[in-house]
Amino acid sequence: MAKKTFNTSGKRKTAIARATIKEGKGRVRINSKPIEIYEPAIAKAKIQEPLSLFPKLVSKLDINIKVKGGGVMGQADAVRTAIARGILEFNQDEKVKGELLAYDPHMLADDPRRKEPKKQLGRGARKKRQKSYR
Repeated sequence: MAKKTFNTSGKRKTAIARATIKEGKGRVRINSKPIEIYEPAIAKAKIQEPLSLFPKLVSKLDINIKVKGGGVMGQADAVRTAIARGILEFNQDEKVKGELLAYDPHMLADDPRRKEPKKQLGRGARKKRQKSYR
């Protein structure tokens, strides 16, 4: 009997995380690195939120994540979404979905916000050069 495998993804700004979830020994790897040595600590804490909600369930799963693009916290948010979706898809239980949504309603949804493009005659998206009338 083949192990069941699920592929999920998460996005935040320009960061994209792709997660592969399968039955295993509870290993979590991000870009082939164990989560235990992931830096910085605040991003690691954010990534571990869905894992800490279901410790018994996660101990039976191997999660491999490939993430690229964006910055450190954007990648952390994308990974968090991919893990939460993977746990939900693997388990397919309404209680799991309810707990994830009760903890953070945005954990299962990608963040649609993007950087606003710079406009002409300005220094950025909104800031303009000062005018002098005298």
